Amino acid sequence: MPGARDGGGSEAARDGGALVLFSGGQDSATCLAWALDRFPRVETIGFDYGQRHRVELERRDALRGGMVAIDRSWGRRLGRDHTVSLAALGEISDTALTRDSEIAFAQDGLPNTFVPGRNLAFLTFAAALAFRRGLRHIVGGMCETDYSGYPDCRDDTIKALQVALNLGMERRFVLHTPLMWLDKAQTWSLAEELGGRPLVDLIVEDSHTCYLGERGQRHAWGYGCGTCPACDLRAKGFARYRAARTDQEEPCAPTPSSRP
Repeated sequence: MPGARDGGGSEAARDGGALVLFSGGQDSATCLAWALDRFPRVETIGFDYGQRHRVELERRDALRGGMVAIDRSWGRRLGRDHTVSLAALGEISDTALTRDSEIAFAQDGLPNTFVPGRNLAFLTFAAALAFRRGLRHIVGGMCETDYSGYPDCRDDTIKALQVALNLGMERRFVLHTPLMWLDKAQTWSLAEELGGRPLVDLIVEDSHTCYLGERGQRHAWGYGCGTCPACDLRAKGFARYRAARTDQEEPCAPTPSSRP
């Protein structure tokens, strides 16, 4: 399935523009930069499903504005932002992300932060919007390397859904998951590769990943409670990224702030 995991590099693969699933978190912010670096036209979509960490949606404007400031060409490519209410998803879900309950593992081994059908719904609604907006490429931050075991983040799920969406909508959508085979340290490194230190600093300061929606305490890796699974993954990944960067003998690549 062309482009499902890396997005391809040819000009032919970049036609039609892209729609990025943009929650306001670290992964989706990195995916937005990845799309802006590849596609001539990029729009974003966020979903409000009653999540406890709804503060992530409030970070999206700052992240979009920050990326425009980092690279003027990104500013020319960045188009409309869309927010879609999926309140029904939160109403039918009994999870630690949609209820005030303690994060734990269920008997089936899945964490109770898993919202059944969430990514399936997100990608379906994104495809419906892409259909209307004339966008061929849909970019999501799904990953099965450093993740919480969610079945709707797996590569096989995304491949199957691409087939279903294309059959059901009579289109040739391409679902891109550039983080699928990256761990969190590599995701931080990808952000630096795309936008230099300014992008890393922007993601640290303005993105939100904490499941509990905590933005009171500022850590080296950003804001969060520091103990939930999302914070734990982000913190450990950032530490490995910083350690690897310190060990590098060559200086960091120039930042893209001076790009035309």
